[in-house]
Amino acid sequence: MERRQPFLHRIGEAGAKFGTKPPRSKRVRLAIQLGIAILVFGFLVLTVVDQWAEIKDKGVHFHVLWLIPAFVILPIFYSLNAVGWDLILRFLGYRLGAGRAQVAWGQPLLARYVPGSVLYVLGRVLLSERAGVPRRLTIASIVYEQALQATSAILVAAYFLISHPDLQGQPLRWAVLLLIPLLIALLHPRVFGPLADRVLRAFGREPLPEVMSLRGVITVMGFYTLNWGVIALGIWCVARSVSGISASDILVVGSAQAIGYVAALVTLVAPAGLGIRDAAFAWAVKVATPDNSFAVASLIAIVVRGVLTVVEVIYVGIVTMMGRREGWSIHTGVLHASPEEEEAEEGESSARTRGLRPL
Repeated sequence: MERRQPFLHRIGEAGAKFGTKPPRSKRVRLAIQLGIAILVFGFLVLTVVDQWAEIKDKGVHFHVLWLIPAFVILPIFYSLNAVGWDLILRFLGYRLGAGRAQVAWGQPLLARYVPGSVLYVLGRVLLSERAGVPRRLTIASIVYEQALQATSAILVAAYFLISHPDLQGQPLRWAVLLLIPLLIALLHPRVFGPLADRVLRAFGREPLPEVMSLRGVITVMGFYTLNWGVIALGIWCVARSVSGISASDILVVGSAQAIGYVAALVTLVAPAGLGIRDAAFAWAVKVATPDNSFAVASLIAIVVRGVLTVVEVIYVGIVTMMGRREGWSIHTGVLHASPEEEEAEEGESSARTRGLRPL
């Protein structure tokens, strides 16, 4: 009789295998993408439609020229995120290189829109492995990346949450200041290493191969904090194309984006935070709109989501071409056929060829 694995170990095994293959059916992928699109815009679009009269009264306008600097600035934000991840790998003892970091971080980016984001992680693991980075170390770097980005986002959003009009009179809003030193303490190697290893052992996984030094944690967190300033400027340009938001509200817009990121990370419900992230951003950015209009903020959130999606597609296209020059790329099953589909199509093609007879 074989000894039955502990329950947590079975969960760990299932989690390690879940999502390692993309949807085989094109119809399934299309259904997922359509469902995600409805999730993204449904709530906000209904708000805009229901309060369109109010939006017109608030002096909403459309200045497309403001989108030009946005399309220049926002790709820089994504490329800097790849640089930040490369920094994490360096502090963990591996040098992926600037170009390959862009490809490994950016090419699977659109796979975040598949529920669970498992394909996104898998894509980065596979591409990094081809560059010589062990899988377990790549996964550790992604864990650090999410934790450091969340900490920097909370740091950016802290003052905004404390001063937000809707939270005045709520003493608990000051608790956000306690999160920053707490998160930094949790990321200290003497705390994070044993804690992570204990959780991994509980799920039957091997311990982390390396941990970041405290100097590395502070350095990367500072880098991500500065990068929030980059996206703040880009998103403000997008918002300016819709409403007359003052330049003094750039930090408000950046903080609103950070709040949306944290909300999406905490909920872990929607792929890439769709819907949840946009609603949280609209709630936060409304303080910069005329009369704190949630309807105008919802319109801004819709335009921001659309622009970010286009920017992501452009960025992914650029890094994919870079990867093909290097001779390494992957198909995530989101924009391209999955390996299973390609094998099926090749089999069907071979069958049709064998069925042809010469005249």
